[in-house]
Amino acid sequence: MESEKVPPQLSATILEEQSELTLIELSQACAVQVECIVELVDEGVLAPVGREPDRWRFGGMHIRRATVALRLQRDLGVNLAGAALALELLDEVEWLRTQLKAMGRN
Repeated sequence: MESEKVPPQLSATILEEQSELTLIELSQACAVQVECIVELVDEGVLAPVGREPDRWRFGGMHIRRATVALRLQRDLGVNLAGAALALELLDEVEWLRTQLKAMGRN
């Protein structure tokens, strides 16, 4: 009888919109340096709660915004201002789709 191979165990953490992350936790979740997250905040891509970086708190949706901005930079060579604009436009498209859906149009 041959021994069966057991697939490796994977672990993940699901972050909800209500989750709060510190600056360090967000940088770890995005696998970037803290300075990179600070730049995203300075450019307006992310809007944390709190006045000072050591008191900043980010919601779960900030992970998505940060990763999209970082991917735009890495994959397409978009600068931070361009990434901020792209995210703003994506937010607007999402809002418009929601409005259409509410009106019964897809």
